[in-house]
Amino acid sequence: MAQIAATAPQAPGQGPAQAVSAAPLPRRHAPRHTYGALDLGTNNCRLLVARPADDGFVVIDAFSRVVRLGEGLASSGRISDAAMDRALSALSVCAEKLRRRRVSLSRSVATEACRRAANGRDFVARVHRETGIALDIIAPEEEARLAMLGCHRLLEPGDGPALIFDIGGGSTELVLVDTDGGATPKIKCWWSAPWGVVSLTESEGKDFADEGERLAAYGRMRERVRHAFRRFSELLPEKKDNIRLMGTSGTVTTLASVHLALPSYDRRAVDGLMMPVESMRQISSMMSRMSLAERSELPCIGAERADLVVAGCAILDAIMDIWPAKTLGVADRGIREGILRSLMARDGHKI
Repeated sequence: MAQIAATAPQAPGQGPAQAVSAAPLPRRHAPRHTYGALDLGTNNCRLLVARPADDGFVVIDAFSRVVRLGEGLASSGRISDAAMDRALSALSVCAEKLRRRRVSLSRSVATEACRRAANGRDFVARVHRETGIALDIIAPEEEARLAMLGCHRLLEPGDGPALIFDIGGGSTELVLVDTDGGATPKIKCWWSAPWGVVSLTESEGKDFADEGERLAAYGRMRERVRHAFRRFSELLPEKKDNIRLMGTSGTVTTLASVHLALPSYDRRAVDGLMMPVESMRQISSMMSRMSLAERSELPCIGAERADLVVAGCAILDAIMDIWPAKTLGVADRGIREGILRSLMARDGHKI
C-alpha cells in the first residue's frame, strides 16, 4: 500500500516548488505531508507529487514518459529487456523527484503489463533493487476504482447513470457509477477488457498499403473490442435516459486536442471538456482512413502516438456503441489523482 519514500534535503530553486512555498509553520502545527502517486502502465510512466490544499491538492511536480513496457508482450508473454530498460530509466527519474521533493507518503502501482507478463514480478523486484520504488501490481478492479476516484468530479451534471472508462496500453477499464447525491459515486459494476492501444495495435499491425486495408483492419479491431465488452453490456441498464459518459486516457485527450485544433497540447483546454459524441465519431473515422505518415503530421499526435491512436479510436467507438450518450466528458486525470485522493483522505484531509 502506502510506501514511505526517502527524505533527502530538497534542492534549492526548484521551479514548481517555489510556487507553493510558504513561511515556516509555528511549532504547534504539524507540517502537512507531501504525497506522491506513480502509475506504471503498459505504455506510459507517470508521476504526480502534491500537497493538500483547502479545495483539493496542489501539484508541485509531475513527470510523464512513454516507455512502451508492453511492447511485444502479446506475442512473447514477457516484458522485453529493451522495455525494462526504458521503464527503469523513467522510474529512476521518478525516484529522484520523490527524494528531491521530500515525499513522505506515496503509492506506486503497476497495471496490465506487469499483471500479464510471466516476468512481471521479477521486473518489479528489479525496480525495487535499482530505484527503491516498491511497485504494487494492482488488480483490474482497483485500477478501475482509482481511475474513477481521480476524475469523477468532472462528470457532466445530472442524475442519470454514468460510465467512466480508462483506455490503457494493455487493457480498458469501464466503471458504471451512480452519483445518488453523494460526494463520491457508487460503483454499480465494472469491467476490464484485455485490449488497450498497445495490445490492440499489435493484433493488426501499424501500417497498411491503402485505405481499404486500413478500414478492414479497423473493423476487425472494433469487433475484437465489441466481443470483449459483450458480457459487460449485458450488465448495463436497458433504459439509457439521461446517461453520461466520461473518458480518461491519452486516447480521449489526444482526440479532444484534434477536435479543438490545438497547435500543441494544452491541458487547461482539454481537462473537463464536454464534446459531442458525434464529433468524436467523425474524428475516429478520419483517423481510421489516414496513413501512419499522415497521422504523424497532425499536431498533438506526432510520431509518438501515430501508430497507437487508431486502436484507441476503435476501443472508443465500441464504448460509444454500448453506451450511446450524446456528450463525452474528457478528463486529463485518472489513476494518479485517485491515488493522491485516497492517501490524503486516509490522513483526514477533506478533498
